[in-house]
Amino acid sequence: MIVLASASPRRQELLRCAGIPFTVQPAEISETPLAGETPRDCAERLAGEKAHAVFQSRPQQWVLGADTIVVVDDIILGKPGDADNAVRMLRMLSGRTHAVITGVCIVGPVASNTKTASETTLVTFCELSDDEIRSYVATGEPMDKAGAYAIQGMASRWIPRIEGDYSNVVGLPVALVYSMLRERGAV
Repeated sequence: MIVLASASPRRQELLRCAGIPFTVQPAEISETPLAGETPRDCAERLAGEKAHAVFQSRPQQWVLGADTIVVVDDIILGKPGDADNAVRMLRMLSGRTHAVITGVCIVGPVASNTKTASETTLVTFCELSDDEIRSYVATGEPMDKAGAYAIQGMASRWIPRIEGDYSNVVGLPVALVYSMLRERGAV
């Protein structure tokens, strides 16, 4: 059984659906990007920090850390924090293609078992009207999601195309995670 260093219900559901046994111990770290850090490096660093933070208290177990970011015009869009920020982010995504990057890190009982990787998926949004954006934000769905949307929720009606791993956009690239765990004998 692995330890998921995240409280995300979406990551938990993805692991359950994939039949990967886990327990949850969220990591408390700052998710602020570093100056000059690329989006991929940021996602991988944050995933590693989460995994290592939890591993300190569970050194005999496999720990999985993950961090999902949305990137448009080389700007990292985190969780919006408030309705105005959610509206701003959705306007940036409207009618465009953006990248969703999830960094994952697996830390195991032997130091050589540590592995960090990431998955990138391209997501295309339709043009959104201001009314559509405000109505969506009013539902509350965007508030705890990177980029202010949930592909598996109401925002699905505005996403005609993705290129890459769907589960990555939800919050965890399951095929990549399973491959990493299998290579280490953790599943």
